[in-house]
Amino acid sequence: MKSGAEPRASFAVRGGALFDRVDYRPIETPEAKDQLYLMRYRAYTHGNLIPPSGTERYSDRYDDAPNAWTFGIYVDGELYSSIRLHVLTSEQRMSCTTDLFGDVLHPRLDRGEVFIDPARFVADPDKAQRFPELPYLTVRLAYLACEYFNADTGLALVRPAHQSFYRRVFLNETIADPRQFPNALAKVALMASDFRAVREHVMTRFPIMRSSAFERRMLFQRAPHSFQETEISTFERASIVPSS
Repeated sequence: MKSGAEPRASFAVRGGALFDRVDYRPIETPEAKDQLYLMRYRAYTHGNLIPPSGTERYSDRYDDAPNAWTFGIYVDGELYSSIRLHVLTSEQRMSCTTDLFGDVLHPRLDRGEVFIDPARFVADPDKAQRFPELPYLTVRLAYLACEYFNADTGLALVRPAHQSFYRRVFLNETIADPRQFPNALAKVALMASDFRAVREHVMTRFPIMRSSAFERRMLFQRAPHSFQETEISTFERASIVPSS
């Protein structure tokens, strides 16, 4: 489910101008979680995706899943957006996506496929409009995770109105028709891309999607032993950032 972070930027946006001002931080402390859950609530109610709640916070049981990594994207030290990434394997299957589209995903997980499943992609509704490139820098974390965990496939839960964007920009294909998202006022389709097949094409068009092994380790090194980092020489260099 997406919200204020839903990509709306032009096809030419690359994100390089904002790159040096962005920090990726894991959301781990009670204070950071509370700030995130407040931003989620504001984003989802702003987008009419959930009904109002007295707590003015939004979280779910998947936030504490052992196979989940939740990040805040900070611009000049302020929280602007967030994304939660689930690493899905035959041993670790917990995510809202496998619960909603289990009939599609479980047979593939049984065959040993590895998925990166981004979820809870949100942006502060008052700040997001300042930086149309913010969605690209947020989604970038999913590309880094695909590389680190040697994923076969990147997933995306996408509302019908935004499927054409994901198909055009990130080369995703729809693999399951829209279904009602639990506890939300929206339906989402399941889209996917073959990471190894589209990686070079996407990264050539969007160089900020590239990363170094060092950056990936710093973000994901708490991975359980069942998740192995893959070193690919093509990416053993510092991130390539285009000029603004």
